[in-house]
Amino acid sequence: MRLTQIRFFLAVVDAGSIRAAARQLAVSPPAITKGLRQLEDELHGRLVERTQHGVVTTPGGRAFVARARVVQAELRKAEEEFAHSAGGRAGSVAFGVGPTPMFLVVPEALTLFRQQYPDARVRIVEGLSPAILPMVRDETLDFVLVLRPVGKLETGLRFRPLFQDTLAIVARKGHPLRNEQSLSRLQDVEWLAAGPDWVIPALGRIFSAPGLRAPRAMTHCDSFHSVFALLAATDMIAAIPRPLLMSPFARGVLQAIPIAERMPLNTQGIVTRADTVLTPVASAMAKAVTAVAREIARRK
Repeated sequence: MRLTQIRFFLAVVDAGSIRAAARQLAVSPPAITKGLRQLEDELHGRLVERTQHGVVTTPGGRAFVARARVVQAELRKAEEEFAHSAGGRAGSVAFGVGPTPMFLVVPEALTLFRQQYPDARVRIVEGLSPAILPMVRDETLDFVLVLRPVGKLETGLRFRPLFQDTLAIVARKGHPLRNEQSLSRLQDVEWLAAGPDWVIPALGRIFSAPGLRAPRAMTHCDSFHSVFALLAATDMIAAIPRPLLMSPFARGVLQAIPIAERMPLNTQGIVTRADTVLTPVASAMAKAVTAVAREIARRK
């Protein structure tokens, strides 16, 4: 099994076709096809199938993708560590980030990081935990900054807390219920939630504490950009991390509803693979993130 074959396979998976993968890698389509066939012969099974809509992975191919990405990522890390030991200051880091640390942590952390690695390649993937945690597992991302996942963290991943924030109940400026102080008046309003994994359990706790039923009308979004857009244009309300009220998307458009009920704390932290050592470049980025987050925690 050659690394070139693995690179060809992952390129086809990501591009969706052999021709597109060939263009990305600047090789001929027959070279890609030959590499795939050799890899399938060595694995004694089909990895991909051609369809009218392009190339798709077989069940065995889907299982092999995660392993192949780890192999490719470990090779990249080895190359960068070798270059670093020889005095190189380039390399790369890729990390995922949720909305609160994106706003509070990343700008200052990136400035600190650039003082040490001005030429390094940086990739930032913004998203919620369900979307970006799997990218740590397959080493597409070096680490992620997210809310503490609900329930037990997946085997092989490690969560380290950095700081806490609290939720706020928010609505558009001028909302009819903008001055309400009781949750009971908010039960029959349509609510927005950025992903069901943490907002819904949090809302359940918020409403159950004073003995209220949770809202029945709920719209789910996969990003806070969608939440902000809908909040600004409708009478929906939402529970969001309070620091996001100061983000460019919310400032001057949304406001907190001053309810008397206590809001739960959220724990923001960093998730890494438990069995992998970060490269010097990725480690420097993680240290910069940690330093900024600790300063945030100290100020609270």
